[in-house]
Amino acid sequence: MSTDSSGERRRVTIRDLLEMKKRGERIVVLTAYDVLFARIVDEAGTDVILVGDSLAQVVLGLDSTLPVTLDDMIHHGRAVRRGVQRGLLVVDMPFMTFQVSPEETLRNAGRIMKETGAEAVKLEGGDEQAAAHVARLVRAGIPVMGHIGLTPQSVHALGGFRVQGREEVHAERLRQEALRLQDAGAFSVVLELVPGRLAGEISRSLEIPTIGIGAGADCDGQVLVLPDMLGLNEQFKPKFLKRFAELAAVARQGVGDYVSAVRDGSYPGPEHTFE
Repeated sequence: MSTDSSGERRRVTIRDLLEMKKRGERIVVLTAYDVLFARIVDEAGTDVILVGDSLAQVVLGLDSTLPVTLDDMIHHGRAVRRGVQRGLLVVDMPFMTFQVSPEETLRNAGRIMKETGAEAVKLEGGDEQAAAHVARLVRAGIPVMGHIGLTPQSVHALGGFRVQGREEVHAERLRQEALRLQDAGAFSVVLELVPGRLAGEISRSLEIPTIGIGAGADCDGQVLVLPDMLGLNEQFKPKFLKRFAELAAVARQGVGDYVSAVRDGSYPGPEHTFE
């Protein structure tokens, strides 16, 4: 936990994350999309709160992350900012907001930073073009989290949601992408759906922290999508996911009890009524 000289909790910084990697301390990352859950996630001690474009599926009910807009991300980023006091706030750059040119990437990332109050942005990909966009943002003073392996915005090009890097040629590509993002100035990199041994190898080769999702225990930190790990998204059951609560069942019971109480007249009772 980050504290100042008086022992009070303070905001997590990029430097804190780099120091955590050096000390071998695990970095905790979770997504959030609204102020109430953001407050809970932050108060629990999460180091990085990510406003992920996964809001497409778990909040907006879409089939993929591709339709999410920059305005969507800014809207939810703004809400999450109001609930986060300690964690480092990172906002995803959605599809087609960073693929056209470094200048357009800078313009869109600048909007996110100015309009949400986030400390950093995250963008997918590790090829030379993506690295050039990362470098442009970093030169402008915008911290960037990278993301390689399974990159959901490229799901159609990758042939679906599949583990990446099992073949040596693909593993070598991921090694090079990770180093390229580090050289471009990224302060960390997400490894998604990557074999555990390869993820560990990449993590040890980098000076910046790796954040795994479906990439084994040897990454420097872990991230999960909040509704998935809380059991709200009951249909999503990938191998890498552990549910730490079953909130869908609790919520269903609560709503059912409310419906019954209203229909049988037991709610509102005298204790809920103003004289």
